[in-house]
Amino acid sequence: MRLAEYIWIDGTDPTPLIRSKTKVLQKDENPPMWSFDGSSTNQAEGINSDCVLKPVAVTSDPLRGGENVLVLCEVYNTDMTPHKTNTRAKCIVTEQLHQEEECWYGLEQEYTLIGKNNYPLGLDDEKINQTNTQQGDFYCGNGTNRAFGRQVAETHLYHCLQAGLKISGINAEVCPGQWEFQVGPCGTTEVGDHLWIARYILERVGERYGVEVSFSGKPLDGDWNGAGCHANFSTKTMRESYDACISAAEALGKNAENHIKNYGYGIEHRLTGDHETCSYKEFKYGVSDRTASIRIPWQVAKDGKGYIEDRRPNANCDPYVVTRMITETVCGD
Repeated sequence: MRLAEYIWIDGTDPTPLIRSKTKVLQKDENPPMWSFDGSSTNQAEGINSDCVLKPVAVTSDPLRGGENVLVLCEVYNTDMTPHKTNTRAKCIVTEQLHQEEECWYGLEQEYTLIGKNNYPLGLDDEKINQTNTQQGDFYCGNGTNRAFGRQVAETHLYHCLQAGLKISGINAEVCPGQWEFQVGPCGTTEVGDHLWIARYILERVGERYGVEVSFSGKPLDGDWNGAGCHANFSTKTMRESYDACISAAEALGKNAENHIKNYGYGIEHRLTGDHETCSYKEFKYGVSDRTASIRIPWQVAKDGKGYIEDRRPNANCDPYVVTRMITETVCGD
């Protein structure tokens, strides 16, 4: 026997939750389609409550170990049409339409660890009002009074590697208790698969340490950095031509408002023009500019080829929506 943890994204508005449940499989049995009560996940009415789980990605389960597996699923209706909350299905269509562009993505997922006092780790009622605490030496920091929650971040990293995810690094971020992990490079849909599984593993690790994982774009009001999910993007042409990188940045500016609307709940609270952001009301791009909507890394400008970074997506964004929209905007007619 082995255990399969079926994972899916629910219909909670405005920010979906990650759901999961366990199925016992025979040792050599592939995870079959399964079902769940959609009326309890904001995905169906009680009079017609069944929703279908269709396995799309299987990894080893680093939490249970052994031959157990994690099973990421798409949600389908019982007539086998994609459920309206199934954003992955649309992402695949877009990826296939533009497969000749060979799109690569790397997503930088920021998150904030919240303690039992409902503040980010390292903060309390007294420290939150101390000016020398605000935006201190926490970014890539080390030490007991700077790197709050390292055990969570590193345990998460190890488990993602054990699961075979394409995770490429971690670092402490600007706000206390805030961390980041990077997924990629991956294809348009694959990067979303790996990010959702990594988010699930992170929440399970948080359970172990008794901390809440927040993907809010602005987990703490005031003069504190928010949390994003920066999207690094390139096509085959961009990896060969700097002009193509500029063209991609300019294309994203022509459809800026629609992207903002679909890049995560509460994005206007994070994209204020302060704290290394460009206001959601404007669009600009620039080399090595972290106050821009789109940053062109200095190495790309130096090499004359490479990728661009869309700094707008919120930490709570749906990666399938983000990569689909970038691909459609840059690669479409």
